Amino acid sequence: MCKVKCLNPISKVGTDSLLGHYELTDDINEAEAVLVRSADMKSMEIPEKVIAVARAGAGVNNIPLDRCAEQGVVVFNTPGANANSVKELVICAMLVSSRNVIEGAEWVRSIRDSETIEKDVEKGKKKFVGCEISGKKLGIIGLGAIGAEVANAAVDLGMTVYGFDPYLSVNGAWRLSKEVRHATSLEEMLGLCDFVTIHVPLTDKNKGMIGAKEISWLKKGCTFLNFSRDRLVDEDAMAEALEKGLVKAYFSDFANSKSVKMKNAIITPHLGASTEEAEDNCAVMAVKELMDYIDNGNIRNSVNFPNCWMGICQSEERISLIHHNIPNMIGQITRILASRNFNIANMTNQSRGDYAYTLLDLESKVSDDILEELKGIQGMIRVRIVKIQ
Repeated sequence: MCKVKCLNPISKVGTDSLLGHYELTDDINEAEAVLVRSADMKSMEIPEKVIAVARAGAGVNNIPLDRCAEQGVVVFNTPGANANSVKELVICAMLVSSRNVIEGAEWVRSIRDSETIEKDVEKGKKKFVGCEISGKKLGIIGLGAIGAEVANAAVDLGMTVYGFDPYLSVNGAWRLSKEVRHATSLEEMLGLCDFVTIHVPLTDKNKGMIGAKEISWLKKGCTFLNFSRDRLVDEDAMAEALEKGLVKAYFSDFANSKSVKMKNAIITPHLGASTEEAEDNCAVMAVKELMDYIDNGNIRNSVNFPNCWMGICQSEERISLIHHNIPNMIGQITRILASRNFNIANMTNQSRGDYAYTLLDLESKVSDDILEELKGIQGMIRVRIVKIQ
């Protein structure tokens, strides 16, 4: 029986999709796998028994990726599972901010006791005249799963859409409408657009990537939308730009001590993926990733190890090996097996930065002493027999 610990409440649709040889546990010390949403794992001690963590969502800044890699813990996320949910909120934010919906609604509420409210609103509504987003220019920073959905929806709404993503993949490009214009310069795109939205993961290298310089490039009077992570934006610089009227509005999904005090800022309580559908989709995808890794050794959508897939094992034994990406690892692994007359039926090896992953299908079962010999190879992190269910 494989035990799974949920660090946050996880959609029952997802946990119900666990197969019969899995069960949930309240004790992380007996768990082999962890499901998490927003819980901060960076200060946690991750037990040696844990072999995988799946984040039911895209961002993984709450998980110690390097430490997990050193422990041989594969970390998964669920890219695209909440893309529609975030896309709809981004479109909603553009419409709300361009039409002054919140300001207008608050004003009506403030005069709700007036005996002449019908006349008052007819006279006062001119204060809340907005603009249509059709025909306006939208700049998108990051054209991954969410950015691409936003781009395509904005095109359908009649906007002129520019996208900036130096790392755009071929598959990502195929997802985009042909109407999306690819910007080669962030400075040029920011200076053109009436709305700018950012959709990139937060890493140690891109904190504050929208700083004072980038904010100075923004078209005067534009609206900036942030549904990725608050630390991508230098909020001191943004607050100053809002105060001076250089930026019309800042729409952020991340309430903090700075954002909530900004002039002309609309702050929501991290609602991007807060729909029943998105939570279900993320949970189901996370559970499937965990099970495929535990049952078959396959890695899909890992953020700290390479993707690697060999389907369902048809041989007698499958071995999963996590190791450092250094010369002669494959040679040492195969030499040990060959010395004991093991025949390798199938093998794959993939690397990602400092780490690599190897899957081996063997025609006979491996003894404990051979496993110990494999574990003793310098640079080896984790060796695991994949239990064929």
